[in-house]
Amino acid sequence: MRKVKLGLILALSLVLVLLVVQNTSPVRGRFLWYSAEVPAILLLVLTAAGGFILGLLVALFYQRDKKPVPHSEYTERTYRG
Repeated sequence: MRKVKLGLILALSLVLVLLVVQNTSPVRGRFLWYSAEVPAILLLVLTAAGGFILGLLVALFYQRDKKPVPHSEYTERTYRG
């Protein structure tokens, strides 16, 4: 299962890199009242980075809500992850 996850992450990363590299022409970007002409590559990288950070924060908050495992229930598997 670990290899499948790693393969999926690598495949999605490759798709993202190809998408970013192929889209370098300038586009008009707007955020609230701010508008600017920026390279599409910059807009794509910022969007991907924002999505990564948002996903990381959601994962961290989700882990925080989990109940800790009592010390008596630790096993060797728990230590290996």
